[in-house]
Amino acid sequence: MGVFSRQKFFQELAHGCLLPTAQQGLEQVWQLLVICLLCRLIWMFGLPSFVKHLVTVAGGFYTLYLFFELHMIWVVLLSLLCYLFLFLCRHSTIRGTFLSITVLIYLLLGELHMMDTTNWHKMRGSQMVVAMKAISLAFDLDRGVVTSVPSPIEFMGYIYFVGTVIFGPWISFNSYKEALEGRKLSLSWLLKVSVSWVKSQVCLVISNCVAPYLFPYFIPVYGDKLLRSKKRRKIRATPAKWLLAYENTLSFHFSNYFVGYLSETTTTLAGAGFTEEKDNLKWDMTVSKPLNIEFPRSMVEVVTSWNLPMSRFLHTYVFKSALKFGTFSAIMVTYTASALLHGLSFHLGAVLISLGFITYVEHVLRKRLAAIFNACILSKKCLPNCTHQNKKGLWVYMINIAFSALAILHLTYLGSVFNSSVDFMEEDEDNITHHTIQKWSELSWTSHWVTFGCWILYRLIL
Repeated sequence: MGVFSRQKFFQELAHGCLLPTAQQGLEQVWQLLVICLLCRLIWMFGLPSFVKHLVTVAGGFYTLYLFFELHMIWVVLLSLLCYLFLFLCRHSTIRGTFLSITVLIYLLLGELHMMDTTNWHKMRGSQMVVAMKAISLAFDLDRGVVTSVPSPIEFMGYIYFVGTVIFGPWISFNSYKEALEGRKLSLSWLLKVSVSWVKSQVCLVISNCVAPYLFPYFIPVYGDKLLRSKKRRKIRATPAKWLLAYENTLSFHFSNYFVGYLSETTTTLAGAGFTEEKDNLKWDMTVSKPLNIEFPRSMVEVVTSWNLPMSRFLHTYVFKSALKFGTFSAIMVTYTASALLHGLSFHLGAVLISLGFITYVEHVLRKRLAAIFNACILSKKCLPNCTHQNKKGLWVYMINIAFSALAILHLTYLGSVFNSSVDFMEEDEDNITHHTIQKWSELSWTSHWVTFGCWILYRLIL
């Protein structure tokens, strides 16, 4: 929107940003929403199961073409490779591990050799969802959760399930089969779709039109000084640097919430994302928990609330499998796997690996402090019947608030590397590397030093 005086900015906000952003958001996804609804209605007709699988494959193929055109062939090749592997190794008991390695090799080759970086990164989300679905199915086959290798049409229906093929989230094979049963339309289903859609649009508007202008216009903590500084892009004061870092972080967070709520919308609209208790059907899919991230108890809570289905996938199929090597090793393997699934990008990898160290150190330190003080100061909130003697004392609240403030500092620091300029650097990894190092250098590597200090403290009181 450029740089305006504060009065002119608010005059131009609605027509210059709010309305165009909302309109573009609808234009990009309205066809996907229609296809999800059509598939949902078709599945209610009691058609044979193979016809339902064919319908979802056709819908998934069409939406892939809408978003990626002929580049969708790389997503198709990955799915064919996964099914070929599952079929050839149908008598093996370690399919999950071998398929994970195969998928990661394919993704790395795609990043490095198979096509240009820009187009490959556009498909990163869909590639990741396909990879997670195939890997989870392989592990479920090994563990007996799924009794036999699905037929080709069942597998492709699961992979190309129209509600998740573009924006995700990951769902299990059994959840996909339940969706195809075609539950009746209900007011609670419509309400869930509507609320998730509204939330996604609100988050998109905040990400594009509020967060980037938070402190110079909405919360002018420096008056016109920061506004003029943003125009020159030369900010020397450390507090102002942290404010700009927080703006970048907030914008990045709400773009993630937008995708999360949009994926809730498409998945629920297509008939998945419910839990069933006796005769009560609850449309309760939750992808992200923004309040747990913006007002965190701990960084552990942040990483689980960022994307609940992916967190569940990583915990079930990566962390538990690697736990035999020790907790720290399992944590680092989990974050490394997440980084590889997200693609070869220095800033993403650096953030995720840093998160691994931060969450581990925070977890062990708070666990040790909770044992020393016999208090509810763990990374995760204690259950009501926990054995800690000190639950609600003022000093307990103060310690938890201090760790919450520390988590916000970590989030601001890590999120500072995500801004609009990164989108134009993706073809040049050297520029992204330099950008990441520069951003963290401007903030004096604070988060890394604080984490190191917390680890020293943990070792001293061990």
